[in-house]
Amino acid sequence: MKSPVAKRSIVVGGHKTSVSLEEAFWSGIKEIADVRSITMTDLVSEIDRKRDQGNLSSAIRLQVLAHYRNQITSL
Repeated sequence: MKSPVAKRSIVVGGHKTSVSLEEAFWSGIKEIADVRSITMTDLVSEIDRKRDQGNLSSAIRLQVLAHYRNQITSL
């Protein structure tokens, strides 16, 4: 059985790191980057700079959740 979590390498702050996320969150972060006309790397670096605590994977999940929650409340 294939794992629902996909591990990808990404450059954050000039350093290569691995991030494990479910495919839905990878798709979400890509969509957000496309909407903002920035690269996924730039968006993940921004999320990394702004996070107060926790790991990067959790910070990305929270950013994706917040993005889609904001879309719902603006309807």
